[in-house]
Amino acid sequence: MRNTTPVLLLAAMASLLAQSTSTYRVTHTYTLGGDGSWDYIVPDPPNHRLFIARQTRVMVVDEDTGKLLGEVTGINGAHGTAVAESTGHGFATSGNDQAVVMFDLKTFKALGRIPAAEDADAIVYDSASNRVFTLNGDAHSSTVIEPKAGTLITNIPLGGKPEYGASAGDGKVYANLTDIGEVVEIDAKTATVTRRWSTAPCKQPVSMAIDTGHHRLFSGCRSGVMAVSDYQAGKVVATLPIGAGVDGAGYDAASGNAFASNADGKLTVIHQDSPDQYHVLANVDTPQGARNMGLDPANHRVYIVSAKFGPVPAGGKRGPVLPGTFTLMVIEH
Repeated sequence: MRNTTPVLLLAAMASLLAQSTSTYRVTHTYTLGGDGSWDYIVPDPPNHRLFIARQTRVMVVDEDTGKLLGEVTGINGAHGTAVAESTGHGFATSGNDQAVVMFDLKTFKALGRIPAAEDADAIVYDSASNRVFTLNGDAHSSTVIEPKAGTLITNIPLGGKPEYGASAGDGKVYANLTDIGEVVEIDAKTATVTRRWSTAPCKQPVSMAIDTGHHRLFSGCRSGVMAVSDYQAGKVVATLPIGAGVDGAGYDAASGNAFASNADGKLTVIHQDSPDQYHVLANVDTPQGARNMGLDPANHRVYIVSAKFGPVPAGGKRGPVLPGTFTLMVIEH
């Protein structure tokens, strides 16, 4: 039998070299301008557009050209956006007035306001139950909405402060509880909490992404790690170092790469070697403050935003966004 060990070894080395050499980089930059801070970036893959929360509104931007297509207005404290394509409706949290704005996905016109709870932040659409779930930070709850009529169904107590969440597409919705370091599982049809587990050694889990193929959750943690959970077993299986000030996460099934966008000017790329084993592939340079991201699984692009800031006011954490400097960047492999 011919000895194939050298050939196999060379192939393995080539594979490792390819994985360790990241070519992720910013390929396009679009100046969007406009006043106000920002939060979640939510891709809408079928329509090739992005929903970007901008404090008093949600900007709708063409993914391919960076053109502003329109805005959802009348929002007081914009955070998250959810797209319920089958109903023709989108939903944007209006955190400062404890509400959700339902809007038309074609015209972006507001259609109504739905009461939520204090600090309505992230928002997730679950296709299996055809329901929308807000994650209300200070209220420690999730508001459940029927998306066709835009009516309130119930509020679910979560037992902790939720940040971002994800739908598994099987009738389960997951959310990070940042204050107590847990992931909580919600049964979307019964609107009840069914399980929870610790994210230790990760502390302050905020951003979340999901790999439904391998039943894994990726929680970006302010303690400087990404915690990977087996959501069937309800336990953390791996932790990886990431940058500081994480607020966004994504997972691309085609490449097997998970992402954490961080305020320190790094996009951490983590490769999935197997469902329970991972390694840091790269830390891509990004502008300071680019801590939010959206990943479009259709084109495998990562979208981040940032701006230039003025002087920090007395007692403040960050200066105002300088006019005309808000920018969308596209990161590709």
